[in-house]
Amino acid sequence: MDTMEKRRNEIVNFINEKGTITFSELKEKFTSVSEMTLRTDLKFLDAEKRILRIHGGAKSVQTLIESDDFLGKRFVQNVESKKIIAKKALTVLKENGTIYLDSGSTATTLAGMFPDTSRLIYTTGLTCATELSSLEKTSVMIPGGKLNRYSQSVYGFSAVKELERVNFDQAFMGVTGFHPSTGFACGMSDEAILKQTAIRQSEQVIVLMDSSKIGKKCSYTFCGFSDIDIIISDGNLPDDFLAKCAEAGVEVL
Repeated sequence: MDTMEKRRNEIVNFINEKGTITFSELKEKFTSVSEMTLRTDLKFLDAEKRILRIHGGAKSVQTLIESDDFLGKRFVQNVESKKIIAKKALTVLKENGTIYLDSGSTATTLAGMFPDTSRLIYTTGLTCATELSSLEKTSVMIPGGKLNRYSQSVYGFSAVKELERVNFDQAFMGVTGFHPSTGFACGMSDEAILKQTAIRQSEQVIVLMDSSKIGKKCSYTFCGFSDIDIIISDGNLPDDFLAKCAEAGVEVL
């Protein structure tokens, strides 16, 4: 491995560890490398989709769905785990009522399995809405808001205000990562606010989370154990996490 490749790998590892960095932090980390070289490195790594360049710095692709391509990668990762979670979720799905379905690949897998019965579903995930579009008896609502082209979802003030007017019987929530120091978290501030709104408006909160999310730090916390009723996973959650669930009275399926 040559020096340039080694340095770029170190840059990726540094960004993955921090989640989000400023260019100043990068310069402090790699003091022997010129600013121009570091900018070239970021441009190359962004083109390779190993990091995402943002204004003034970079973000990790491990904590965000940064592009349509990364969303595609999410769909092909842990496919069997997502199917297991979706099938379990169907066992707790209420026959009628109003449902909030979060965005993301696991939620989209669940959307593709929804039975065609009379219920109202709100979803912020465009991929979820596409899966639900074949249902004839189910009413599907997409709250207005800004388009996140990276995760193919909507977010923002308008979406939050619309959800505040709805009383959900159940909310099926996705998670980007869980870490003891950050709780259940995601990579965007606006996304966290939207998730918090759906949780507040829901009688029952169900988190869809495969075991690979454990130990991942993300920038924005949206809930803790006290906000959750059920966690649905792939059967491989670590014992210490299961102990915390039991302590908080959270059912695990």
